[in-house]
Amino acid sequence: MSVVSPWPINSPTEYPDLSGHGIAFTLSPTTDLPGSFPSQFLGLFNNTNNGNSSNHVVAVELDTILSTEFDDIDDNHVGIDVNDLRSANSTTAGYFIDDGGFRNLSLRSGEPMQLWVEYDGTDMRLNVTLFPIGAPKPEVPLLSKTIELSKFVLKDTYVGFSSSTGSIITSHYILGWSFKMNGKAEDLDLSKLPSLPRIGPKDKPKLLTIGLPVILSAIVFTAVMISGIMLWRRYKYAELLEDWELGCGPSRFSYKDLYQATKGFREREIIGTGGFGRVYKGVLPNDKREVAVKMVSHESRQGLREFLAEIASIGRLRHRNIVQLLGYCRRKGELLLVYDYMSNGSLDKFLFDKNKQTVLNWRQRFHIVKGVASGLLYLHEGWEQLVIHRDIKSSNVLLDGEMNGRLGDFGLSRLYNHGTDPQTTRVAGTLGYIAPELPQTGRNTVATDVFAFGAFLLEVACGRRPIESSDEVLILVDWVIDHWRKGAVMETVDARLGSDDFVREEVELVIKLGLLCTHVVPRSRPNMRQVMQFLNRDIELPDFSLDYLNGGVPEHDQGFDDFFMSYATSSEQTFFRSSMDEESPLFGGGR
Repeated sequence: MSVVSPWPINSPTEYPDLSGHGIAFTLSPTTDLPGSFPSQFLGLFNNTNNGNSSNHVVAVELDTILSTEFDDIDDNHVGIDVNDLRSANSTTAGYFIDDGGFRNLSLRSGEPMQLWVEYDGTDMRLNVTLFPIGAPKPEVPLLSKTIELSKFVLKDTYVGFSSSTGSIITSHYILGWSFKMNGKAEDLDLSKLPSLPRIGPKDKPKLLTIGLPVILSAIVFTAVMISGIMLWRRYKYAELLEDWELGCGPSRFSYKDLYQATKGFREREIIGTGGFGRVYKGVLPNDKREVAVKMVSHESRQGLREFLAEIASIGRLRHRNIVQLLGYCRRKGELLLVYDYMSNGSLDKFLFDKNKQTVLNWRQRFHIVKGVASGLLYLHEGWEQLVIHRDIKSSNVLLDGEMNGRLGDFGLSRLYNHGTDPQTTRVAGTLGYIAPELPQTGRNTVATDVFAFGAFLLEVACGRRPIESSDEVLILVDWVIDHWRKGAVMETVDARLGSDDFVREEVELVIKLGLLCTHVVPRSRPNMRQVMQFLNRDIELPDFSLDYLNGGVPEHDQGFDDFFMSYATSSEQTFFRSSMDEESPLFGGGR
């Protein structure tokens, strides 16, 4: 909530050196403040409840009496009170001028003054500024206090003024005010304010001319305030929640928490953008956990229930190389997905951002490749359901604080029961990572994920995107195969690595494995269990020809397993056949 309340104030008395007690701008759960005492209590509290957290009162006092029991600093001060007349922060009345100096103001002088009370709900800062009427508003506030108002005031709160007098009668004149719930309140037109009355008995009849506008203004102000609070509560944190979503359980976040976590989805908190929306960094207000909040549109209602059900299921994935999806929030035309925050961002920035000075060495790249492969194997085989990611690419590989690669962004993922035949009717993914059979069949399978993973392997090793276009279009797979045909496959390695900064055997393994994974025939690609065995050097990558990569299929339409057995030694053939006869997971058995 943002509150701005300026008003001229005057506190004349018949005795210049004496005065009654002050006046306070007040946020209160009631309009009458029952049981409150006058005099030094300013009509806010009494000697029993002063200081109680149950008061739910926040006030800005302009005090003209030094009350020692409340630790007042002097008899001419401005203070911020939170449930207690012992001010949380106070200072002598005055204002700062442009050259950095300070000028005092006397609250009992009889001169009209203006007071601004401003609250920034994002920074949770309350600023108080006092200055003579007609003077420009100072840039520097007189008083500031960091305070989270929502912890001290109730949702239904009244805004108004409270004051009291003592043995010396003092009159406080509020000539006008302006109020706005969100944003800057309108400036007062000083020429339209009523004149201050003269001191003395002759001024009494004129009190009606001042009191009536004050009463009318108070009525209008109260009506506007109540309407504003109701509208604010209705729209600021409004969410869409239907009965069927209750089954999603704790994976549902409140919009209010995400709004506060991202500081109101401030531009400064954006850490990434894409075709599906923006990603904001946030800190959850309850447990101070760092998160990434992705805001996407869900204008299409078709399949939304199934999609959210899958979000709830994917949120139960647990693997060290997978960015955990913590939950979601649905509000108006937005769907907010909440992930663990990865401090080093996405891998593609390290591979392709020319402004990034940090260059990943080969050890780091190979570690990231193996981590992503492990995470993808978990999705395909290690969880209770088969998860087809459908959008594997370097921009969806995120790096934690220790540069571990984690596969993220499950916005396109689909879940299937193991042993079923995945069926889809929509081609999803990113150009360059989409398997050639997908536009024809519309079926996302583990093989289409493997194809995208192969394109990712070539990205990491070569430092190039799967498709690049400058003077002419470059297809990374074709470019690597062409260099292999010329006997210069190592010339495709990312030049930023340097000739001495990589292990040749590992680089060659990653490049060739990337070519195998992007084979045009789906059944000729390895599965992720085989990929992990090759990367861990548990088995050697067999030799294969360029004709095979160009779409050739061995005799009798053999698949990947049979083809590799045909290149193995006789002892290896015996081991492979024996393992497969026992239904060993060495080659996965082809799910």
